[in-house]
Amino acid sequence: MTTITLHTEIAAGLETVFDLSRSVDLHLAAAVDTHEKAISGKTQGLLNLDDWVTWRGKHFGLFLTHTSKIVSFERPFQFTDLMVQGHFTYFVHQHEFQKSGNRIIMIDILKYRVPWGWLGAWFDRIFLKRHLTQFLMHRNACIKIQAEKKASL
Repeated sequence: MTTITLHTEIAAGLETVFDLSRSVDLHLAAAVDTHEKAISGKTQGLLNLDDWVTWRGKHFGLFLTHTSKIVSFERPFQFTDLMVQGHFTYFVHQHEFQKSGNRIIMIDILKYRVPWGWLGAWFDRIFLKRHLTQFLMHRNACIKIQAEKKASL
């Protein structure tokens, strides 16, 4: 199993950061490079407990689909999405939000397992983990920009 943990410091309100993190619309705007679309389920607005969305995006030259469901939700402190259909054997993304002075620490904990035995492990080590880390870092940078823009108004 592979784990990616990211901490993003954001100068904005807790509720703002939480809501931007569960926004389908922000995710789509942040994932323009991968031609991401929400093709079924909740395709716009804010995700809540038991909502699900099927994403379709271009990764490694292939259009892939991934369906996630929100399985845990405690506004504005955490939510968790779990893959219910896709190309991983396991995929869970925990989103946590902690107040630190006048900033929010947004914590992403992504745990996943790839299929295909030693070939999958090699692909993960050489390509996939870096790709997913960069994808999340870009998404988090978009959240930070939007949240801090709202905070400055």
